[in-house]
Amino acid sequence: MMRFIDWFWRDRQTGRIVIAQRPNLWLWIFVAASLVELVTDATGPTGIGAHIVSTTSLLIWAGDEILRGANPWRRCLGIAVLIGLTIRLVLWCWR
Repeated sequence: MMRFIDWFWRDRQTGRIVIAQRPNLWLWIFVAASLVELVTDATGPTGIGAHIVSTTSLLIWAGDEILRGANPWRRCLGIAVLIGLTIRLVLWCWR
C-alpha cells in the first residue's frame, strides 16, 4: 500500500506528497470569470463572454494537469475535469 501511495501522491521532483497546489494562472482566470458569470445576466454578452472564458481556462487547466501534473493524482484530476466538461458539452448539445 505504501508503494501505491508513494507512486500516486508523491511529486516526482520534490519528493513531497501533493494533493492540492496553489492555483496557477489558468485556474485564477477560471475563478475570476466564474465570479463575473455569477453576478451578470447569463444571457447577456458579458455573461456569455465570462462563460466562454471560464470554460476555456478550465479546459486549458485540465490539459495542463494531464500533461504536466506533479503526480498521477493530479493527472487523474485533470482527466476528471476534462470528462466533466465533455459531459456538460454533450448535454448542452442534446437540449
